[in-house]
Order: sequence, then C-alpha cells, then structure tokens
Amino acid sequence: MARRGENIYKRKDNRWEGRYVKGYDSNGKAKLGYVYAKTYHEVREKLRQAKMKEGSTNYPERIVFSKYCEEWLTLSRNRVKEATYAKYYIIVNKYLKPELGKCNLTKINTVTIEHFSNKLLVTYGLSGKTVRDILFVLHSVLDYVYKQQGQAFNHIDIIYPKENKKDMRVLNPEEQGCFIKYLLDKMDTVKFGTLLALLTGMRIGEICALRWQDIDMKAQTIAVKNTLQRLPNTSKDDGTKTRIIMGSVKSDKSRRIIPLTSCLEQLCQIMEPASSQAYVLTGNAFHYMEPRTLQYRIKKYTQACNLNGVHFHTLRHTFATRCVEAGFETKSLSEILGHASVKITLDRYVHSSIELKRANMEKITLLSLEETESEAIKKSETNF
Repeated sequence: MARRGENIYKRKDNRWEGRYVKGYDSNGKAKLGYVYAKTYHEVREKLRQAKMKEGSTNYPERIVFSKYCEEWLTLSRNRVKEATYAKYYIIVNKYLKPELGKCNLTKINTVTIEHFSNKLLVTYGLSGKTVRDILFVLHSVLDYVYKQQGQAFNHIDIIYPKENKKDMRVLNPEEQGCFIKYLLDKMDTVKFGTLLALLTGMRIGEICALRWQDIDMKAQTIAVKNTLQRLPNTSKDDGTKTRIIMGSVKSDKSRRIIPLTSCLEQLCQIMEPASSQAYVLTGNAFHYMEPRTLQYRIKKYTQACNLNGVHFHTLRHTFATRCVEAGFETKSLSEILGHASVKITLDRYVHSSIELKRANMEKITLLSLEETESEAIKKSETNF
C-alpha cells in the first residue's frame, strides 16, 4: 500500500520501491522509472534525485492536462482495487479528458472547474453524488500535479455541489410479506439466494460470489469474504468491453460474519447441495450467476408481485429499515451491513416508517401526560 500522496510502496521482499514518470513514448504514453532501497526514507531521497535528474523533460509546458490524467491513472493502477481503478478509468476517459484534456495547466483554475462542474450537472444531467465523485478524482489528479510541480503549480480550490439525497425505495411490511411468500413458493436456488439477501442485507456482488462453503451450519453463520462484479475492461487486450471479476470484498469492514436466524438455518438445510463448492445462486460449483442476470430475475419476481420501483439494492435498504423498526442495536447493524462507520448506516440505509415515527411520538405524549398527572397529584396532596 502506498503512503498517501506518494508513489512509494513496500514490496513483499521488504524493500521499498518508488515510481516516477521519466518520459513518454511515441504515442505520448507515460513511461515509468523505478528506484529501490532498504528503507522508506532512502527510497524517497532516491526518488527526489531521480525527478531532479529528469528535470523539465517530465513536464514540458506544452503537455496538456490529459497527459497528467494518464500519468495519474498509470501510477494508481497498482495501489487500488481493480473495481476502484475501473471507476477512475471511466471518470478520466469519459469526463476529464473530453472536457479538460486539451487544456494547458495555466488554463485550469477555480472558474474553469466551476464551469466544468455546472456542465456535468446541467448538460450531462448527472446527480450531485456523481459530480462529487468526478470532482474528487479531478482533485486527486491536480494534487498529483502539484506534488510533481511544486511551486510551479498552485493549489486550486474545488467547490463541490450539494448532494441531493433521493428517497430510497423500501418495501413496507405488507409488500415484504407478499414478496417472501412469492419466493417461498416453488423455491429454487435463485429465489433462495434472493430471500437470503433480503433477510441478511448482503450486497448483490456478495450474494453472487457466495458459495455454500461460506455458510457454517454448525456455527449458524455466513462468512462474507468475496464479491463478483462485471467491470469495464481497461486493458481491452481481448477486445471485450467488460469482464467478470471475482475478488475480495470492498473493504476490511465488508469482510464480516452474519448470524443465521433459525428460519434461515432451516431453509439452508433444505437447499444445501452435495458440493460445498457450489454457488448459492446456481447450486453448481462451476457456474456462477452474474449481477445483471440476478437483476433481471429480481425484476421478474417483483413484477409478479406487482411491486414497482424495486431493484436489488432495495432489499438491502429494506433489511436495514426492518432492523431499526425492531429495535436493532445500531453498532451491530452497521457491522452486519459491512459499513465503515455507524454514520453511513444511519445516513444512507435507515428509513423510518410513518408507523415507527408515530409510535415514537406516542411515547413522548405518554411521558408528557404522566408528568402532568404526577404534577396534578402532588398539587392535590398539597392542597389537602
């Protein structure tokens, strides 16, 4: 893992490695240079000297902003997960390079970025959340340029748009009951996996990657360790636009143990195949179901139940909401959902129903009445 803001890494052989851009090939692609040392401080000094030796060759004034984007992408590839890199790749090639790529650094300032941000919101019609993600990547690229250029390039303030949160679709208790009955009727592996996700809050990639070996019947737990995703093919060596990636979950917090309820344990006993290597959604050890196929199935199921506006992530929000309504301890819920903090759980995944709000209001009313009654009794006793 690189130290923040630097391209310095500790290798498996305990040596330190530093990377820098030492020039460009005939196509304008950045070429990397490498330095090695036994300690972090030694490799940082070697890296500084290598950059000084290259001098202005690395950054001729006529190089446009797109070249800096490519350098940043090249240096980011080995320090982030593949899914994160794919996100960066899309942002750089779909938004940053087309809109800002031909600009010289002297042309990029706070006003330029504000116009860019407004175009993303108005012309592209992107949400505030998406624009914030794009500006975050832009900020990282500019921060990289600053670290390379030093005094020659000033920091640029970026104004992030407000994120307008949309109301997330959550199944009410009646809808959830109807959906569960549908899934239990003539249950197959896909219906079972869908129900498992609804009653545990697992993400779509996590349920697609789940194998029966991850379900411990004795301990009555599910170990969430892997995720399956279809990502853009950033190398495109085989000519395909996307490819399936099976890898570890998105963060350490996402790697978690979920307790099985007694009801789920009984269903697992019924559905458990002979091979522990089998995927839960297919019952087969050699064939998985990818997320978009599962989304198609969810759409078919919800249409059969006359449920509108439901997609897979609705199940996760519904699980979190039911837990809160049942008085679930928030810290435990956050860990079961695999969130980095309790704040994420409360801000994004907890949707109180009107019934729960009414019940809480009644508690306040009853408390006020009890206090009033107590005061009245005290006064009457005094008067007596």
